[in-house]
Amino acid sequence: MKPVKPPRINGRVPVLSAQEAVNYIPDEATLCVLGAGGGILEATTLITALADKYKQTQTPRNLSIISPTGLGDRADRGISPLAQEGLVKWALCGHWGQSPRISDLAEQNKIIAYNYPQGVLTQTLRAAAAHQPGIISDIGIGTFVDPRQQGGKLNEVTKEDLIKLVEFDNKEYLYYKSIAPDIAFIRATTCDSEGYATFEDEVMYLDALVIAQAVHNNGGIVMMQVQKMVKKATLHPKSVRIPGYLVDIVVVDPDQTQLYGGAPVNRFISGDFTLDDSTKLSLPLNQRKLVARRALFEMRKGAVGNVGVGIADGIGLVAREEGCADDFILTVETGPIGGITSQGIAFGANVNTRAILDMTSQFDFYHGGGLDVCYLSFAEVDQHGNVGVHKFNGKIMGTGGFIDISATSKKIVFCGTLTAGSLKTEITDGKLNIVQEGRVKKFIRELPEITFSGKIALERGLDVRYITERAVFTLKEDGLHLIEIAPGVDLQKDILDKMDFTPVISPELKLMDERLFIDAAMGFVLPEAAH
Repeated sequence: MKPVKPPRINGRVPVLSAQEAVNYIPDEATLCVLGAGGGILEATTLITALADKYKQTQTPRNLSIISPTGLGDRADRGISPLAQEGLVKWALCGHWGQSPRISDLAEQNKIIAYNYPQGVLTQTLRAAAAHQPGIISDIGIGTFVDPRQQGGKLNEVTKEDLIKLVEFDNKEYLYYKSIAPDIAFIRATTCDSEGYATFEDEVMYLDALVIAQAVHNNGGIVMMQVQKMVKKATLHPKSVRIPGYLVDIVVVDPDQTQLYGGAPVNRFISGDFTLDDSTKLSLPLNQRKLVARRALFEMRKGAVGNVGVGIADGIGLVAREEGCADDFILTVETGPIGGITSQGIAFGANVNTRAILDMTSQFDFYHGGGLDVCYLSFAEVDQHGNVGVHKFNGKIMGTGGFIDISATSKKIVFCGTLTAGSLKTEITDGKLNIVQEGRVKKFIRELPEITFSGKIALERGLDVRYITERAVFTLKEDGLHLIEIAPGVDLQKDILDKMDFTPVISPELKLMDERLFIDAAMGFVLPEAAH
């Protein structure tokens, strides 16, 4: 049964309280939630109202949740408030770890749980808007979303196959079913009395338009939270990102903030102000900076790259220190192009951004092989060069854009530490000292589930690197090759003994560049791109 929309009067979009708005959500509805980590484009007022209503009335029941991007704070925000038994029965997310209470329900087999690659998921929503049954893509072949492996299912109670293996012209693809949502929670900064909306104070656009179109074209209700409303037809048409006819309910929250817990809007993050080049932003010389520095050595002039959340995200600041940040472009999958990448839960809240695309278009570029290089963090690596990030130690994190990005980037640079769990290092006198070894080995013999397939990468002719604070590896047909080690570490004791398999030791094994270990600018000159 489709939800019943409130009527428009004289063309005006209904303006309701959040509590009134969520009363329009029926049992069994499919709710699609816009938003990214740190409060980016999150309709928090609507989410809170729905969570509170269920606590008080036990309605609506048995919702299905679609969340393309990981929204939340890795604790109690995002869609974590919706993690109530009986409220949610099914979830399809691109990323899970930012809202861990939803992940908990999946881990406990209390909800049906799927994971599509983030880019694929937003593309299936675009397909749903066009009444297309799904999309066909080679993104995900050889990973856990491949139906020959887990098919994107995250637990034992998830049975239905949403992903199928198909073949065209003797080439394998995955068919991803599109799910049409009934309700949308989206957010903008300003809308007029007819619902036309602008995003001037927001960090990015994500897939707000795609979600609104998918819900509208399937007879659902689009609920939009904004900070303020203005008179009809007073917004500049080039600034309007959501046309009013897509919006069914507006909820005005005058206290809406750009990000969690900060000022209403940071004008550097919204793109209105530019950080002066003389402003010093630097990282202390530690294992995180060491990895970012070594990762920068894989960049080339004029390259277009992607940087992911985690230990890799310091590469932009390192490039700024070295004076080469303007010689290449770093992008983030959620839409930002250029600028200084942020760190932490509000990843993508960049400053000095050059342009912002909608997220769906950004992933189109990635899927087509547009990236020259990508920098992604890893959780575990096996002897075949496979990488796992979506599930480890029993915790569901989800893939985010990891599969989308790593599937086709010409060079893939995985960044992390060799071990995890209380690892402590010092960098002194140009050497790396392991003060306290990590408890957990990250280089293991076999991964139980695969987020990146080394085999498929080699078949596609991709160049793959694995950079840690003490060792650098590359992927070849016979597995991982150890090509560099840090000065100050012992090959056997500090590297080989801390791996569950033995890599091929390169006959040209060398020390990592000594400049990496000196607490001063490296004088690094970005190499020219190969032609």
